[in-house]
Amino acid sequence: MSEDNESNKDFEKLPQEAQKNISRMEKEIDHYEELLKENSDLKDKWQRALADYQNLERRTQVEISQKVSSKTNGLLLNFINIYEDFIRAENSLSKDKINTDGIQAVIKNMENLLAENNIKSIDAVGEIFDPQIHEAVSMIVDDTLDEGTITQEVSKGYISGKAILKPSKVIVSKK
Repeated sequence: MSEDNESNKDFEKLPQEAQKNISRMEKEIDHYEELLKENSDLKDKWQRALADYQNLERRTQVEISQKVSSKTNGLLLNFINIYEDFIRAENSLSKDKINTDGIQAVIKNMENLLAENNIKSIDAVGEIFDPQIHEAVSMIVDDTLDEGTITQEVSKGYISGKAILKPSKVIVSKK
């Protein structure tokens, strides 16, 4: 005789009340297993939703940071252009022997503001041309210099941290 037949016979020998309790318990176990599976599925969905939210939060922070940096750099570039206008005005007035003490004081304040914000001018003359921080506006033949050496700076460049606010406009040597 097989075990199933024996267990069925044993089950049939149990009192009616016990059979009902066993059937009810089997149903409860089946229901419990369904609840466990549903719980596991919901936990997986929750974990995926949490990961999606965390990724969205990170991306949003990066985008906000990039936009703030971009806007700040644009504002700083406008400030640098005004700063350079003051320097040109001071040079022009000095050539005409006009007192420029006031303009020099303003320029000094602007330089302090640039320094406080970690904005530095890019050194160019005598350096090797780097297209990341320099913009070549002309080339000059000079056999005494290495190829790509910057011979003259037409317009000063500025850098803030790793961001190039304005590349230096330069004249570069070639052989």
